[in-house]
Amino acid sequence: MLGAGESGTGAALLGHKLGYDVFVSDSGQVAEKYQNVLNKSGIKWEEEGHTETFLANPDLVIKSPGIPGTIDLIKNLKAQGVEVISEIEFGARHSSSKIIAITGTNGKTTTTMLTYHILKNARLDVGIAGNVGNSFCGELIEGDREYFVLEVSSFQLDDAYQFKPFISVITNITPDHLDRYGNEMNRYVDAKFRITQAQDENDHFIYSADNQILVSEIEKREVKPKLHPISITRPVENGAKLIDNKLIINITDKPLFEMSIHDLALLGKHNTKNSMAAGVAARILEIRKEVVRDSLADFQNVEHRLEFVAAIHGIQFINDSKATNVNSTWYALESMRDPVVWIVGGVDKGNDYSMLFDLVADKVKAIICLGTDNKKLLETFSQRVENIAEAGSAREAVGLGYQYAEKGDVVLLSPCCASFDLFDNYEDRGQQFKHAVKML
Repeated sequence: MLGAGESGTGAALLGHKLGYDVFVSDSGQVAEKYQNVLNKSGIKWEEEGHTETFLANPDLVIKSPGIPGTIDLIKNLKAQGVEVISEIEFGARHSSSKIIAITGTNGKTTTTMLTYHILKNARLDVGIAGNVGNSFCGELIEGDREYFVLEVSSFQLDDAYQFKPFISVITNITPDHLDRYGNEMNRYVDAKFRITQAQDENDHFIYSADNQILVSEIEKREVKPKLHPISITRPVENGAKLIDNKLIINITDKPLFEMSIHDLALLGKHNTKNSMAAGVAARILEIRKEVVRDSLADFQNVEHRLEFVAAIHGIQFINDSKATNVNSTWYALESMRDPVVWIVGGVDKGNDYSMLFDLVADKVKAIICLGTDNKKLLETFSQRVENIAEAGSAREAVGLGYQYAEKGDVVLLSPCCASFDLFDNYEDRGQQFKHAVKML
């Protein structure tokens, strides 16, 4: 196992259970909780470097998703003929479950959680894993399931080959993580489409017909599974569409499903698409319409994704810390119905903010730049809003937001950027934001 985080440790434990001779190697420090788990199971491991023990003719290497395939170690292993795979690939090889796998630049976590919510409410034997919750292998240690709903990232798909979901979903594709792919968009797109590579004509593929990249790629690729487009802008067949504020799912050979979008638990056009994708997956599995309708109506959104925190003196505070790219923040701003004080900033990933200009002009009354280097944000937006300020902590940002906001306004944390300048990760950023709100 290369890497001793959540996925590497999960794969190690599953491999150990299956009788493999397991060795775990990590170039950095192994977190104490994973050390304890590995030691308890009697699994050999090392940290802060890869010794000859690891490199001595392994039969199989399971690579953690955070490790790029371009490093010399991986290249050398492959040159020796060693098979290098991802943790989800290893898990899938040892599972007989029907897998619903969901990827996309944005929306994949919400769609995964929503799909799991529907299947759970239908009383199916279902687990959830991948990029949300525990690793797939970690869940399999407790036993296989009839169904697994998996959120999978492009990094996890990079080293998947036989991974064969019964239902695959790509919510959308927009530029992201391009530093991982040599700033070549086609390589990022290829990674996402690996979710369909092992599927056949008996499987299903749900995708957004409103995303031009997806539509263009499907036209030029040989995509074998049955296609189920979803769209909020035009009629589609064998998928889901929006007509007169009604969400309509029209799967071939299955009764028509209709539901008012006003009854959906999740607001915003992007969440309508997420609800469509989850609903189509559920109807493919022939889950009763009543269960699908009730589940779409009572779902509670995931933490750090447009999460309502509190209303203080008529001002709403919303935590969207998981929005680490421009597209995610576009969706967040688009879904706001009240004037916004926008908290933005962090580690810029080469963001082009121009797609936000119209929304900022229409909805944003003040901007608070939360980061160690806010120069780009200040230059971009200082002439576009009347009030713009800087903050060096979540507490300072919340305090400024409260000052700028009035009754009926929204203070929205939707950073557009990675969190690593001031916070451990986006979860830490969101937690500190929520704590600061509660301290008001």
